[in-house]
Amino acid sequence: MTLEDFSDVTDDTGGREAESDAVSSADGGTATGDTGADGVDGEGDNDTDNRDSFERIAADVEGDDTGMGALSVSQGLRVAEDDEETTLRAFITTGNREAVRIGKYLLVPYPDDETLFCRITGLEYAQEFHADDATEIHARRMMRQSTFEERDYKFMADLDPVAVLYEEYDDDGEVELNRRMTDRVPKPGAILKQATDSEQIKTGLNIPEDGVFLGHLSVGGEKVETAAKPPTIDYRLTDDYAAGDPLVFRHTLVAGGTGSGKTHASKNILRQYLSNERAYPMDDGRTVSPAVVQFDPQDEYAQMHDDNPELDDGFARKLERENVAYGGVDDTIALVPTESGTSYPGEGHRAEQIRFTVPFSMTKERPWLVAGSSLNDNQYSGLQTLLNRFFRQYGESGTYSQFKSFLDDPALKEELDEAGRVHEATFDAIKRRVFGMPSGIFDQSAKPITDLDHQLVRPGGLTVVPTYHLSSSRAKELCVLAVSAYLIDNKLSNAPASERIKETPVVLGMDEAHNFLADADTVQARKVVQKFTEAAKQGRKERLGLFLITQDPQDIADPVFKQLNTKLVLNLGDEDAINSVNIPSNLQSKVPYMEKGQFVVYSPDNSEPVELIGLPTCLTRHD
Repeated sequence: MTLEDFSDVTDDTGGREAESDAVSSADGGTATGDTGADGVDGEGDNDTDNRDSFERIAADVEGDDTGMGALSVSQGLRVAEDDEETTLRAFITTGNREAVRIGKYLLVPYPDDETLFCRITGLEYAQEFHADDATEIHARRMMRQSTFEERDYKFMADLDPVAVLYEEYDDDGEVELNRRMTDRVPKPGAILKQATDSEQIKTGLNIPEDGVFLGHLSVGGEKVETAAKPPTIDYRLTDDYAAGDPLVFRHTLVAGGTGSGKTHASKNILRQYLSNERAYPMDDGRTVSPAVVQFDPQDEYAQMHDDNPELDDGFARKLERENVAYGGVDDTIALVPTESGTSYPGEGHRAEQIRFTVPFSMTKERPWLVAGSSLNDNQYSGLQTLLNRFFRQYGESGTYSQFKSFLDDPALKEELDEAGRVHEATFDAIKRRVFGMPSGIFDQSAKPITDLDHQLVRPGGLTVVPTYHLSSSRAKELCVLAVSAYLIDNKLSNAPASERIKETPVVLGMDEAHNFLADADTVQARKVVQKFTEAAKQGRKERLGLFLITQDPQDIADPVFKQLNTKLVLNLGDEDAINSVNIPSNLQSKVPYMEKGQFVVYSPDNSEPVELIGLPTCLTRHD
């Protein structure tokens, strides 16, 4: 006997004969081959009538189904402080199973007016009846069938309780929806409903009603939609001191690989900080619009001066309904660093261009700017000694060229060595590093950056510092660190050189931040990291926000990274990069599969960790 003996296929003729002889007793029929078929008497007719007169019982339950399923207690129904000890499972009915996805938000009512807001974390088919379906016969039978009977299986959903929603009266006597931690267990058999109300979803996820727009809430790459207009749920960052410190001054990280859309997303976010309506109170009682200063390694951000021709009227109306700022920023200046032998084309935008140079006098307070490569502690101390002596001799107008001549004096080297101030070997090491600096950066034929503080920082204005045209990575690093240090020092100083910088809220954007804030065992790196760490810690007080953009978040120094409260994570393919951003594991697993424009937001002081989709069209020009 072989497996084919159990085939469902029947003989053609035998099958038809059997089919023709079949009688449906429910219909009261007889077989066509029955010899008594023609001799039906009156009693037979009465029997048929009696059989047809039996009352039929409805197989369907009366009433309409509501919800997606019900809580099951068969495997436990438990809420605990430890998430691993929590057990919430629900049976999903057959008609709702195709609409269920991991990550979707559901509502479970309590007997009173409170509601449990939860999220689907797992889905499972379980057997309705115990049977071994891991057999050859069952597999072959399923391979020949074209349908799958949902009723033969249980469909179970694992739920993660996020918060309990409840209503209470506010100070004005109005009813408002609030949330608290999950502190009670729902009843067995409680009906599950999909969360489709914007207020319930925002309250459950603790998303602010107002603030800086980032994108729309999504699950698995699909926007969460409601019955409201617009149907999408906007996600915003807290930006009002009444609701806590504005998160812009608690710093932001945008991390994403090449082609993930991080520049597109960054432009859209920065555009919100340049809205006419956005302003922050200062300690002196004034309310001032923020200035955005953006370092630009690819010559892309100055395009924000121009409107996006792809943004049509219909999309603009949608943005207005959602209170999203859009359009080019008229007050945009490209502040261009000057290097001997290079030029800045500036062909990709129509923003005003102003050239500047880094004066060598900035190294008096920032010796690490003139260290061409790594210095140890003794060498750095010796460099400080040499710079102090140089500026005492030449004054604030001393130049880089003069400093090199100063170091070429053999008598100076001998004097400092004999006095025990700087050892001759240390002197030679310092000299090599100073001479290794890019020669065309300091003291060029343009205004010093220290004289352009009113152009660098303008309330409501965007200043872009492009570095694409500079000749080397060291030249780019020098310019970025010189300008950012000038901003930070004036922000943190009690006696600032620029009152304009001190008295204006500043968003300091830095693309490819890993190139400038890497954690390295050199004096220069430690000094730079120390300066940015101090700036991050004092940001809330001084109205200074760091906006760091990178494809290598793992390379940013840990002291700076720890101060970043809001993290926007787009597609990242590198495992070390994904692990470094410290987002919850359920969202971390999605990062490598994010499409362009999708991202995860992890901002503990703003909301629960969520998945978003950014706007498909850039709010400003973006070539």
